[in-house]
Amino acid sequence: GSAAAADQVHLVRTRAELVDALGGDNATNRTNATPKVIVVDGVIDGFEAADGGLLGSADLADPDAAQAAYLAAYDPAVWGMVPPTGPLEAARVRSVANQTKQTQINVGPNTTIVGLRGATLTGLTLMIDTANNVILRNLTFDDARDCFPAWSPTDGATGNWNSQYDQVSVRRSEHVWVDHNTFTDGDNPDSAQPVYFGRPYQVHDGSLDITHTASLVTASYNRFVGRDKLMLIGSSNTVGPDVGRLKVTLHHNMFDRVLQRLPRVRFGQVDVYNNWYRLSGEGFEYAVGVGVQSAAYVENNHFTLGAGIAAEDLLYDWGGTAVTTRGNWVRADGDRARPVDLVAAYNATHDPDLGTDAGWTPALRHGQVLPAPLVPLVVGALAGANRLPL
Repeated sequence: GSAAAADQVHLVRTRAELVDALGGDNATNRTNATPKVIVVDGVIDGFEAADGGLLGSADLADPDAAQAAYLAAYDPAVWGMVPPTGPLEAARVRSVANQTKQTQINVGPNTTIVGLRGATLTGLTLMIDTANNVILRNLTFDDARDCFPAWSPTDGATGNWNSQYDQVSVRRSEHVWVDHNTFTDGDNPDSAQPVYFGRPYQVHDGSLDITHTASLVTASYNRFVGRDKLMLIGSSNTVGPDVGRLKVTLHHNMFDRVLQRLPRVRFGQVDVYNNWYRLSGEGFEYAVGVGVQSAAYVENNHFTLGAGIAAEDLLYDWGGTAVTTRGNWVRADGDRARPVDLVAAYNATHDPDLGTDAGWTPALRHGQVLPAPLVPLVVGALAGANRLPL
């Protein structure tokens, strides 16, 4: 947006104004490459209708969709552990299409979106697809909920509910900077959702997913608070176009009481340094997921761990072979902070072992790399929305 002409600097306060600033038509805005700066003032709700009122799930549901009937029809005790098919599933899919038109906001190339103090984007997804040169700064992303989650009986041993919408999705794009934002589920946390078929009814997906050959993405000084799935880098184990792509840097972010994908990596060279992980909660799964052909370089991060979480829990093998970890410190519950070799800690309690060399060394870092003991002081003070002088 740095080359934006005067008539392409917009102050927006509603969903309609945001769509208009992005080009005028949400269906085609992803191709609008005109340089533009969009300043967000206040709260913009993705469920806002043209008349300014807020839509609910019933407004977006297909006429043939009915949750009670869906739950009765596809209960594994009745349907079995096979994917749903038939009229009720087709109606759910049509309902998802209705919601996508409403709450997925498409961003085109050469776009800067920056928030004034208190700026919040709630109930929506910013979709950055085939859109190079995009900046997102000083925004709070809140509750990008899915009204119509899918039941996936073959996902895991007992099946799972899966949702459609990330808070920010970066696909097939380069040169994207996500800086000083806060990602949260607000007053609609996953922990408050019901349980159906013995599994949590998952209405949220990722905070910031980077997939489908995206590359040269930086996430810095963001605060991720109280969420489950955070960051998926590479969306499939299939060897293909992602090879040689997915080059991502994560630095000076705060991962606060979050549960998994911090990040989960496939294929990409991902530089993870000077982040503060403040991890707790019964649902914690792992921090860094080492996926197929991944090359994560994890350096000088600080891990503050609550009860029941140990250093050997911080890595997870999703089919990868190696990860470089250097200079990381861990403060386990009731203990003092100390340097820990994360791979050694993992290998001591897991088989097969992970290798210690991801095969590359980052060369494009900006500024000084802090010693891990200083990371909580700096990241705690500076990460998140409303920390910039705006």
